[in-house]
Amino acid sequence: MRDTSKLHNLFGRVRVTDRQVSELVGLAHGLTADDRFTHDELDYLRKWLVVNMEATNNPIISKLYERVEEIFKDQDISKDELTDMFDTLRSVSGGDFELGELQKATSLPLCDPVPVIKFQDKRFCFSGTFLMGTRKNCHQKVEALGGTFGSLTQKTNFLVVGTYATESWIQSSFGRKIEKAVQYQDRGLPIHIINETSFSQAAAAWPFREANTN
Repeated sequence: MRDTSKLHNLFGRVRVTDRQVSELVGLAHGLTADDRFTHDELDYLRKWLVVNMEATNNPIISKLYERVEEIFKDQDISKDELTDMFDTLRSVSGGDFELGELQKATSLPLCDPVPVIKFQDKRFCFSGTFLMGTRKNCHQKVEALGGTFGSLTQKTNFLVVGTYATESWIQSSFGRKIEKAVQYQDRGLPIHIINETSFSQAAAAWPFREANTN
């Protein structure tokens, strides 16, 4: 007689994963409903993730867990980290994607073709939420490669849009930043809008790429 235990376990795991992601979407809605995100809410989210991590391999839940643990690692939770997590939860609760699928930066006003991305003495600004980690991780990567980071200004060289951006970006909390960058471009300012993938690939190739593009 065929052993169906493994099959039953697989189907059970899929049902658990779907239920957990649905719960996460609902939780994200609740945590961001008042347009603010506090230390206590971050702690509540962490407890939920710890309880649910062992029963799922869904990439949204696992990445969110890693990001929250990274924030708690140094026991110094900054306002930027809370804002970053708030934006992440807003992306998760957006409702315009299939459960379990990571978001891709599509239909965004990205530079085409992708420009040569240099780091030394270049200024970066980050918008949205990132598969590579927290906003702090992104800033550290830029500093390590000789660049600087900050808010979007006329001196910004690269605006990097996170992987979690969706087609509804214009309605998102980071949409205004992208619109402002486009306005700068229309005025002739040399600011490039790139996605997280292009940024990551350029960072991995540095400084070899720089040496061959001078």
